[in-house]
Amino acid sequence: MTLRINNNPIAVNTHRNLTQNSQVNAKNLERLSSGLKINRGADGPAALQVSERLRAQTAGLDQAIENSQVGVSLMQTTEAALDEVSRALVNARQLAVHAANEAVNDEFMLQADQQEVDNILETVDRIAKDTQFGNISLLDGSAGTNGVTNGANLEFVGATEKSQSSGVNGYEVNITNASTRTEHVGVKPLSQSIIDAGEQITVTEGGKTVNFTTRAGETVEQTLNRLGDAIKASGLELDLLRPDPGTTDGKLPQAIHLRHKQFGSEQGFTVASSTGGVLSAKANSSEMVQNGTDVEGEINGEEASGRGQVLTGAPGAESVEGVQIRYGGDNTPAGGFTGTVTISQNSRRFQIGANDGQMTAISLRSTHSWDLGKGTSNESGLGSLKDINVLQADKATDSIRVIDKALEEINSFRGEMGAFQANNLESNLNYLRIARENVIGSESVIRDADMADEMMQNTRNQIMLQSSTAMLAQANQNPQRVLQLLG
Repeated sequence: MTLRINNNPIAVNTHRNLTQNSQVNAKNLERLSSGLKINRGADGPAALQVSERLRAQTAGLDQAIENSQVGVSLMQTTEAALDEVSRALVNARQLAVHAANEAVNDEFMLQADQQEVDNILETVDRIAKDTQFGNISLLDGSAGTNGVTNGANLEFVGATEKSQSSGVNGYEVNITNASTRTEHVGVKPLSQSIIDAGEQITVTEGGKTVNFTTRAGETVEQTLNRLGDAIKASGLELDLLRPDPGTTDGKLPQAIHLRHKQFGSEQGFTVASSTGGVLSAKANSSEMVQNGTDVEGEINGEEASGRGQVLTGAPGAESVEGVQIRYGGDNTPAGGFTGTVTISQNSRRFQIGANDGQMTAISLRSTHSWDLGKGTSNESGLGSLKDINVLQADKATDSIRVIDKALEEINSFRGEMGAFQANNLESNLNYLRIARENVIGSESVIRDADMADEMMQNTRNQIMLQSSTAMLAQANQNPQRVLQLLG
């Protein structure tokens, strides 16, 4: 056995083990106190990178959930305002129906109705102006896609959140085919002999039917006057076209000429006559008439589909998807070029995902009275809801049509908003919550400490630390044995 006092290899070895055990115990205590097995890059460089990305994703998902919830609140605020607009329009329609009952209305009653209608229109405009979410106006058109046309017979109808801003020069509008209305002309003129024989005429349109019988002794002009009144009274969307009575002899035979009030290929009506050729080709046989055409053309050189007089940018169009232009001309313009439309895209955009580009948008259109009910066919010249007038029975009837169009637009807008809220925001919330749960679970697997395992390791480490400390004390006793040799 050799004894040395300058160096104590056994103590050095024991000290090294003690240091290692102390370091292992320190890390073990750190994991137990933090609950994490990855506290720094040295604990697992790859695991740290992955877990930090998952942490960032979790934070993004948390904010996306909050964004979607705030978006739902915005949509509900808008919906509440639109509900009031709808309620106001229903009241206006009731007043218009009352005013149309000219048999019992006097001047003062009509003036009272008009005053209330004016007040309703002020309410509609006030709601459009004052509905806000924070400082964001929702229904004045500033949160939607707006446009203005430049050219004869062109009118901007609307656009969607998918439409792109055009810049100051606008998009070119080219019309290759003007829309037409369904019309029908009897090949056999209505003559006095046919009238005296008791001609039976049946016209059906939009689920409404006129059964008309001529009266012996009436002139052609008197018969056509009665037919026109019957068509109007039955609410058919048809016009009976006739030459100027001042330029024709009311007793001469005239062909019956019917034309639909609305443009497009979807509009049609059914005719029948007891004499072949007066309306239907065969006697007592119904004939469907549907020869109207839709407008055709391009917007910004991109494909567009026509429906009646309205030309709409086709789905998938690069810049003009959803842009709607009404061409009111009767003839196709020479060369096709009709004018331009300038689009300004201000739709509300929502960041509903944790990553870049995960957005959705909705165009909140204007609900001012001058933007509702536009383009409604009427004989009183009412251009929009702003112009409705119930001081006369015929204007009240036309006002009903304009109000119906405005209600249809409001209801359609509410439907779009409801679908957006349900399918884009609330459904997205469900996905975000599930995604957040899974991302947090993935991070936990990578970064969180297994506390049961760590406690087991801690017990071992404590024993090892105490054992190495005791052994170091024993190792330090070895040099003292030299003193026994000196004694």
